[in-house]
Amino acid sequence: MATAAASVLFQIGTGQNVMKPRVRHTPNLKTTTIIKSSTESYDRANDVKRFDDSKVGVKGLVDSGITTIPRFFVHPPETLADLKPGTRTGSGPEIIPAIEPIWVGLGDTIQLRMGPKLADREEIPEICRNEVIEWDQEIKQLGELLTGLLCEGLGVETARFKDMTCLEGRVMVGHYYPYCPQPDLTIGLAYHTDPGVLTVVQQDHVGGLQIISNEEYKSAEHRVLANAHGEPRVSLAVFFSPGNREDMYGPLPELISPEKPAIYRQFTLTDFMTRFFNKELDCKSLTNYYKL
Repeated sequence: MATAAASVLFQIGTGQNVMKPRVRHTPNLKTTTIIKSSTESYDRANDVKRFDDSKVGVKGLVDSGITTIPRFFVHPPETLADLKPGTRTGSGPEIIPAIEPIWVGLGDTIQLRMGPKLADREEIPEICRNEVIEWDQEIKQLGELLTGLLCEGLGVETARFKDMTCLEGRVMVGHYYPYCPQPDLTIGLAYHTDPGVLTVVQQDHVGGLQIISNEEYKSAEHRVLANAHGEPRVSLAVFFSPGNREDMYGPLPELISPEKPAIYRQFTLTDFMTRFFNKELDCKSLTNYYKL
């Protein structure tokens, strides 16, 4: 039974109550989940709700001086085994939502919708408002530069991805992973690939492109382990995706030839993201669904 750990999420720019922290967990988690052991039954959903109602977040939990993590953060042995180096098995990567819903472990997350339409300025926390807006301007320029280089590598026009609106959809996600007293029992973020065209990550010292390129480029599978270091780990990611969700996307025509036919069929971004977030394909790579 999957028992993904909870995380407090602040979401901004989606028309929701942005200052109300919410606990995120596996999309298929039932209202009441009972985890049975040899000695007791455990109502995980009740503990998750109590933690959510406390509004302390993971940072507040760790700052309180805990030496053991709450039981609802503990993952099953089969999940933890897969997270150990060298033990990854299976025919393809497991797709875990990376933007919405966010499925993380022992950490807090703030998410801001930056484009195509920027979130209401007043909804962005004042403590980082100016920095976020300035960072968005800089990251758009960096995204244009990077996608231009990717286009050059494919032998197509430098502005090809930009003309396809691949830089207009932007979501900024900040992760805060405090020190975890039991990093062998939980995770930061499970194995996944990102659904967008490009992800730019800025991290501290602690440390979709596959389809349209017709597999000239491959989506990188990655993960986040629980933080075993004494100081918090902070990262900021910006996810770029097309701004026109109802346009048809697939391998670029310039990359298709009799010698190398299209590997994937056409689809809308709406269809792709819906399947991604619903996790309809279980452990199979979502890209396999669109293969011809």
